[in-house]
Amino acid sequence: MADRDSSRYHALRREYVDEYLGYHSTISRQLTAERTSLESQLIPVSAYIVTSCIEALLRYPEMMKRIEEAMPPEEIGRRARRPGCRVNTVHLWSIANLPLVGRKVLALVDPERAHDVSELATIASFWERTALAFRGDDGTRQAWDTGTVTPYAGAVLDGLLDAVTPVDDDVRRRIKTWNATLVSYLFLLYFDTRVGTGDTGPYLLPDGRVALVRDYYQLGHSDFPWSDVAAGVPYGSLTAVFVLDGVTIDRITDFGTSNTTPEDYLDHMVGFALYTTDGIDASAGDPGAVGGLRAVDLDAMDAMVPAVRAAQSQHYRAIARMTRDEKIRCGAYVYFSFLRPFALEAGVADELDWTVPRDIPPALYEMVAAMEGDNAANADEGPYYDPLPPA
Repeated sequence: MADRDSSRYHALRREYVDEYLGYHSTISRQLTAERTSLESQLIPVSAYIVTSCIEALLRYPEMMKRIEEAMPPEEIGRRARRPGCRVNTVHLWSIANLPLVGRKVLALVDPERAHDVSELATIASFWERTALAFRGDDGTRQAWDTGTVTPYAGAVLDGLLDAVTPVDDDVRRRIKTWNATLVSYLFLLYFDTRVGTGDTGPYLLPDGRVALVRDYYQLGHSDFPWSDVAAGVPYGSLTAVFVLDGVTIDRITDFGTSNTTPEDYLDHMVGFALYTTDGIDASAGDPGAVGGLRAVDLDAMDAMVPAVRAAQSQHYRAIARMTRDEKIRCGAYVYFSFLRPFALEAGVADELDWTVPRDIPPALYEMVAAMEGDNAANADEGPYYDPLPPA
């Protein structure tokens, strides 16, 4: 009886992992095909991404187990439905998919480890349980399923809309300059990665207009070792509300970006509000409460621009002085630490080792570190993520 039960358990677990592989294989192939990404002339992006993905496959299972010991994934997902939290759409997509990209490479040199059902099941379960709760337990698991991401609701959304003020042509121009400056800065701060901002929406308003909410993460000094360049940036996190008229938000992607009609949606902005969550203790009281949100006025917004530009210029010069290996290690840290916000919610981030690379075999790292992206599309043959081999 015990053997039969054990055999049934293993069969069900394999079935679960194959469903996880199949679900992400279809979606991620299409998301990757849609994404416009050119290899940077400054940063070896392909090399650091693959390095981080292999490390994620090798190390995320044990790290996820420790996080779950401290806090159930469902609770992490529920708590993340608040402004400023980096347990968001793109981080959820990443913790599910980075290990699978790493698996594609590791399977060439260590197929037994690459196809470890137990470790893949740990990753799949942690991701799915967190994602379902983040999505509000509506049965969907990511933005692709509906084209929408609306974690802010009820009192949270009311609080975000509370300070919205009308926008005229001059204010609109100032906001567009400020937004473009922050987006460009965060792209470089995150080593040519678009995860420093995250969009949610659409939030349909009673008057027929629509709101798009954008979070800007880790603008100042943070766990990034190179973030000393941002000492003069006055805010660590910001949340902006753009109220749009005559705009349709066609889709929010799992990369935290918006597809809109028309594309120049900020030209149709009629209302705006800006907040910071700096200094808010999410562990105190209801983590979904917005009472701690502090509004940021337009003068303070304008004052950020020169500070951000100075930090970006300093960071660019610092990167230019780095060796290739240093650049790979910094970029790999950005990607590998996509799991860190989950550990922060659970209160165990400081217990985990975020050093990267660490476990990738030296010979494999040497090969990966030499990679140069060719910007070629993925071959359209076979599944994006291979299913498990026969037992």
